[in-house]
Amino acid sequence: MDALHNSTSMSGAYDGTDLTSLSWLEQLWVQWYVMIDNPTIATGLMSFLLHEFVYFGRSLPWIIIDAMPYFRRWKLQPNKVPTPQEQWECTKQVLFSHFTIELPAIWLFHPVAEALGMRTHHVPLPGFKEMAPQIFFFFVFEDFFHYVAHQALHTGVLYKHIHKIHHKYSAPFGLAAEYAHPAEVFILGAGTICGPLLYCYFTQNLHIFTVYLWIVLRLFQAVDAHSGYDFPWSLHNIVPFWSGAEHHDFHHMAFTNNFSTSFRWWDYMLGTDDKYRAYRARVKAMKKKGMTAEEQRELERKLMDEVEKEGIAAEAEVERTAGNFFKAKAA
Repeated sequence: MDALHNSTSMSGAYDGTDLTSLSWLEQLWVQWYVMIDNPTIATGLMSFLLHEFVYFGRSLPWIIIDAMPYFRRWKLQPNKVPTPQEQWECTKQVLFSHFTIELPAIWLFHPVAEALGMRTHHVPLPGFKEMAPQIFFFFVFEDFFHYVAHQALHTGVLYKHIHKIHHKYSAPFGLAAEYAHPAEVFILGAGTICGPLLYCYFTQNLHIFTVYLWIVLRLFQAVDAHSGYDFPWSLHNIVPFWSGAEHHDFHHMAFTNNFSTSFRWWDYMLGTDDKYRAYRARVKAMKKKGMTAEEQRELERKLMDEVEKEGIAAEAEVERTAGNFFKAKAA
């Protein structure tokens, strides 16, 4: 803890704090803020590094899995495995968005958070009982925000000029979770960060450590939903209302349906999963006909082709609408 005594400013923030009573994590937390000696830079740098480490760290296992034929039995669209070139092109676009949108904006987070009353450099860190209901609220808020914003991004002009980039891959893979136009990164990212900011504004009881844990979980959810794999132990097979890759993969394949992120309830209640449920019902019925595994795979491939063709037609219609909009404007 010598760094505490070498600092000229941040060490004063911990006057009166019994540092010996802190856990090892809390001591590291203090050391980080004291070492950087500027709370805005310390928070901004930690936020950016956390995001990059978790996003690419969580994507790495899926890159490895995609390279191993053994796992194809669980791949939702087994005939569409991303090539190394596609993985690299995706990575470049993701990094471009991270450095042009996230990095410049992230330095505003600390002053905004503290202005709203969020605890940042403060110790002790919150416990599980405090964080659990807060993170649950963030999940629910983001899911609804994403549902509404995502549907908006599927309308003519917004789709053609923004969201179309994300739909480049009809069979998504882990790295593609944030493969998107910088404007989309900003729009949908607002759902992730506005929940904590609003919660903090109204309750005046939130620590940035809770926000970091929420972001880690949100990144896991986003990357896994784009993984393209459905294992027997996947979370939606345990928690039925969880969306997961099986739910979101259909959205990329069919273009329509399944607009939410974490949960299935908005799509179910508002009827935006009708094609998805019809497709799953056909697959389920097919598996009851006593077919061989090879026959089942062949029939399911045909069903996928049918759904994808419908999706291509739906996408073309949205883009046609966008074209008509600009023609009307020009006239």
